[in-house]
Amino acid sequence: MIQLPRTIVNQILAHAQRFPEQEICGLIGASAGQPQHSYPVDNSDAQPRSRFTMDPKQQIDAMRKMRESGEELFAIYHSHPHASAMPSVTDLEQAAYPEAHYLIVSLNTEGVLEMRAFRLKGGEMESEDIEVVA
Repeated sequence: MIQLPRTIVNQILAHAQRFPEQEICGLIGASAGQPQHSYPVDNSDAQPRSRFTMDPKQQIDAMRKMRESGEELFAIYHSHPHASAMPSVTDLEQAAYPEAHYLIVSLNTEGVLEMRAFRLKGGEMESEDIEVVA
Protein backbone atom coordinates (compact mmCIF):
# COMPACT_ATOMS: atom_id res chain seq x y z
CA MET A 1 0.00 0.00 0.00
CA ILE A 2 1.23 3.47 -0.80
CA GLN A 3 0.36 6.49 1.29
CA LEU A 4 -0.36 9.78 -0.43
CA PRO A 5 -0.93 13.06 1.38
CA ARG A 6 -4.39 14.48 0.74
CA THR A 7 -2.79 17.75 -0.44
CA ILE A 8 -0.95 15.95 -3.27
CA VAL A 9 -4.05 13.95 -4.24
CA ASN A 10 -6.09 17.17 -4.34
CA GLN A 11 -3.44 18.90 -6.49
CA ILE A 12 -3.44 16.05 -9.01
CA LEU A 13 -7.24 15.87 -9.15
CA ALA A 14 -7.53 19.65 -9.58
CA HIS A 15 -4.93 19.51 -12.37
CA ALA A 16 -6.97 16.81 -14.16
CA GLN A 17 -10.19 18.78 -13.74
CA ARG A 18 -8.61 21.95 -15.21
CA PHE A 19 -7.85 20.02 -18.42
CA PRO A 20 -10.75 17.56 -18.77
CA GLU A 21 -10.23 16.95 -22.50
CA GLN A 22 -6.53 16.04 -22.40
CA GLU A 23 -4.23 13.81 -20.43
CA ILE A 24 -2.38 15.70 -17.72
CA CYS A 25 0.92 14.47 -16.32
CA GLY A 26 3.54 15.10 -13.68
CA LEU A 27 5.88 13.71 -11.07
CA ILE A 28 5.78 13.23 -7.31
CA GLY A 29 8.94 13.64 -5.26
CA ALA A 30 9.55 11.90 -1.93
CA SER A 31 11.93 12.27 0.95
CA ALA A 32 12.79 9.09 2.90
CA GLY A 33 10.07 7.30 0.92
CA GLN A 34 7.36 9.77 1.94
CA PRO A 35 5.72 11.78 -0.88
CA GLN A 36 6.36 15.50 -0.38
CA HIS A 37 5.56 17.45 -3.55
CA SER A 38 3.81 17.12 -6.89
CA TYR A 39 5.42 18.60 -9.97
CA PRO A 40 2.93 19.16 -12.79
CA VAL A 41 4.47 18.91 -16.25
CA ASP A 42 2.82 20.05 -19.48
CA ASN A 43 1.68 17.36 -21.90
CA SER A 44 3.50 18.05 -25.18
CA ASP A 45 2.14 15.04 -27.09
CA ALA A 46 0.64 15.65 -30.55
CA GLN A 47 -2.43 13.66 -29.41
CA PRO A 48 -3.00 14.95 -25.85
CA ARG A 49 -6.59 13.63 -25.71
CA SER A 50 -5.34 10.04 -25.64
CA ARG A 51 -1.59 10.11 -24.89
CA PHE A 52 0.90 11.98 -22.79
CA THR A 53 4.48 13.01 -23.35
CA MET A 54 6.05 15.13 -20.66
CA ASP A 55 7.51 18.40 -21.87
CA PRO A 56 11.24 17.55 -21.79
CA LYS A 57 12.42 20.87 -20.33
CA GLN A 58 9.78 20.88 -17.62
CA GLN A 59 10.50 17.24 -16.77
CA ILE A 60 14.22 18.01 -16.38
CA ASP A 61 13.37 21.08 -14.28
CA ALA A 62 11.10 19.00 -12.03
CA MET A 63 13.81 16.35 -11.56
CA ARG A 64 16.34 19.10 -10.74
CA LYS A 65 13.97 20.64 -8.16
CA MET A 66 13.54 17.21 -6.57
CA ARG A 67 17.31 16.71 -6.31
CA GLU A 68 17.77 20.22 -4.86
CA SER A 69 15.10 19.44 -2.25
CA GLY A 70 16.69 16.11 -1.34
CA GLU A 71 13.82 14.17 -2.93
CA GLU A 72 13.78 11.14 -5.16
CA LEU A 73 11.23 10.18 -7.81
CA PHE A 74 8.28 8.55 -6.07
CA ALA A 75 5.61 8.46 -8.76
CA ILE A 76 4.68 9.42 -12.29
CA TYR A 77 1.06 10.42 -12.75
CA HIS A 78 -1.26 11.08 -15.66
CA SER A 79 -4.96 11.15 -16.40
CA HIS A 80 -7.34 9.29 -18.67
CA PRO A 81 -10.08 11.77 -19.58
CA HIS A 82 -12.24 9.22 -21.41
CA ALA A 83 -11.04 5.85 -20.11
CA SER A 84 -10.78 4.02 -16.81
CA ALA A 85 -7.81 4.40 -14.47
CA MET A 86 -6.16 1.28 -15.87
CA PRO A 87 -2.83 1.27 -17.76
CA SER A 88 -3.21 1.29 -21.52
CA VAL A 89 -0.94 -0.63 -23.89
CA THR A 90 0.86 2.67 -24.55
CA ASP A 91 1.27 3.30 -20.80
CA LEU A 92 2.92 -0.09 -20.41
CA GLU A 93 5.18 0.41 -23.45
CA GLN A 94 6.37 3.79 -22.15
CA ALA A 95 6.88 2.78 -18.51
CA ALA A 96 10.62 3.15 -17.99
CA TYR A 97 11.05 3.63 -14.23
CA PRO A 98 10.53 0.33 -12.36
CA GLU A 99 11.38 2.03 -9.06
CA ALA A 100 8.51 4.52 -9.46
CA HIS A 101 4.83 4.14 -8.74
CA TYR A 102 2.46 4.98 -11.61
CA LEU A 103 -0.74 6.83 -10.75
CA ILE A 104 -3.64 7.13 -13.17
CA VAL A 105 -6.62 9.41 -12.66
CA SER A 106 -9.82 8.80 -14.60
CA LEU A 107 -12.38 11.48 -15.36
CA ASN A 108 -14.54 8.86 -17.06
CA THR A 109 -16.78 8.31 -14.04
CA GLU A 110 -20.03 10.08 -13.25
CA GLY A 111 -19.43 12.58 -10.45
CA VAL A 112 -16.50 10.65 -8.94
CA LEU A 113 -12.82 10.88 -9.75
CA GLU A 114 -11.00 7.57 -9.79
CA MET A 115 -7.28 7.23 -8.94
CA ARG A 116 -5.35 3.98 -9.07
CA ALA A 117 -1.71 3.09 -8.46
CA PHE A 118 0.48 0.57 -10.26
CA ARG A 119 4.06 -0.69 -10.16
CA LEU A 120 6.03 -2.11 -13.06
CA LYS A 121 7.05 -5.70 -12.32
CA GLY A 122 8.33 -8.18 -14.88
CA GLY A 123 7.01 -6.17 -17.81
CA GLU A 124 3.51 -5.98 -16.31
CA MET A 125 1.73 -3.35 -14.25
CA GLU A 126 0.63 -4.66 -10.84
CA SER A 127 -2.09 -2.82 -8.95
CA GLU A 128 -1.26 -1.18 -5.61
CA ASP A 129 -3.61 0.08 -2.91
CA ILE A 130 -3.64 3.80 -2.12
CA GLU A 131 -4.25 5.25 1.33
CA VAL A 132 -4.91 8.98 1.43
CA VAL A 133 -3.44 10.48 4.60
CA ALA A 134 -3.78 13.89 6.26
